[in-house]
Amino acid sequence: MNSIEKLISQTQIEAERAPFPIDLEVYQAAGKVPTKPVLYAGNLKSEICFFGRDLGRDEVRAEQPLIGAAGKLVRDGFYLSVYGKKSQDRSQINQACCERLLLTNTVPYKPPGNKAYPTEVKERFRPFLERLLVREWEGNHLITLGTEAFKWFIPYRGKGELVKFFQREDRYSAKIEVNLSATDEQGMQYQKSVTILPLPHPSPLNQQYYAKFPQLLQDRLNDIAF
Repeated sequence: MNSIEKLISQTQIEAERAPFPIDLEVYQAAGKVPTKPVLYAGNLKSEICFFGRDLGRDEVRAEQPLIGAAGKLVRDGFYLSVYGKKSQDRSQINQACCERLLLTNTVPYKPPGNKAYPTEVKERFRPFLERLLVREWEGNHLITLGTEAFKWFIPYRGKGELVKFFQREDRYSAKIEVNLSATDEQGMQYQKSVTILPLPHPSPLNQQYYAKFPQLLQDRLNDIAF
């Protein structure tokens, strides 16, 4: 078992240790084991990570983050940025994204309904996400999608710094560095500096930014060498 397989296994062991809210109906309908995490999809050697909130119905079914309605907007935009043209071939788009991106979330499970997981659940699985981002992923540019995803990184800057940054009018064009930390199963600590580039959540329900999202995404991607 390699290190990423071990990390996925350890995440599942933690999920089975004590109950927490999971949308059991969605997992059962998809024929999936509810405690098996969808920790990430894509290439751990990629420069860019897209970081979302949590899984939806489509993500559970496909066992990939960011593949539903909002995820398709992200994937379509990335394909356009790489190849300079749009595509209607979903398998082609998904293959390009999985070859050149890391896709993950604050929690690798689907909460009941469409509500974000409470803080205690995010903190419970934080160590596994830290190890994914610090020890397994080789990139340094992280695009957060929505407020919940951005706020996950608050502990990695000084008190109030990320909150103040997110109050800026230019938060979706500015960027900020954070120092991530992770502890492995032997208690060894690791650190890594990454650049956070926040974007609004690309949900059709986000009326303020949904129409603007494709251009905001292109601007972000144009700012990264990959």
